[in-house]
Amino acid sequence: MTVQEKMHNVSLYLPSDPAVVEEQTRCLERLYDYNATRPGEGKKRQALLREMFAELGENCYVEPPLHANFGGKFVHFGNNVYANFNLTLVDDTHIYVGDCTMFGPNVTLATAGHPILPELRAQGYQYNAPIHIGKNCWIGAGAVLLPGVTLGDNVVVGAGSVVTKDLPDNVVAVGNPCRVLRPITDNDREYYFKQHPIDPELLR
Repeated sequence: MTVQEKMHNVSLYLPSDPAVVEEQTRCLERLYDYNATRPGEGKKRQALLREMFAELGENCYVEPPLHANFGGKFVHFGNNVYANFNLTLVDDTHIYVGDCTMFGPNVTLATAGHPILPELRAQGYQYNAPIHIGKNCWIGAGAVLLPGVTLGDNVVVGAGSVVTKDLPDNVVAVGNPCRVLRPITDNDREYYFKQHPIDPELLR
């Protein structure tokens, strides 16, 4: 089994392997170019993202600076994905993000982990597990998603949460470790924030 195969099947491997480092360096060069773009260079940013990411849907926006271990090489964005500044993609394996999902500032999606056993960590071993995020999710500022987690559709993750386990569709989840706080209800169709009502015209 090659080191590239091990990266994507939750096997232990050495990320210091020269072939991995060479590929990673090429990806990071393009990421550097992306983060060096000016605010008015929207078309250039889109072109670079299409080169960098495994998949990029329509109308996606990623605010620099973007941080990514492989510059987005294993990242799959659907349509209308929005990411605020300092999105960190530990994309040593695949990250899948559904349509209309939003990321607040300083969110981390970490696919990489290291063994608990000190002897293996001392040798530099790593494993990766993919992250799946459904459609129309909102990941609040400073949230962290750990290796292998899956979020359903319409999930809201509260700011600062640490997601260690899968979350089902249509829930608000908060905390460290992140737990389901409540389902999305009819009340959420009436109020968008505390007692601020939603204009019914917006839902037609």
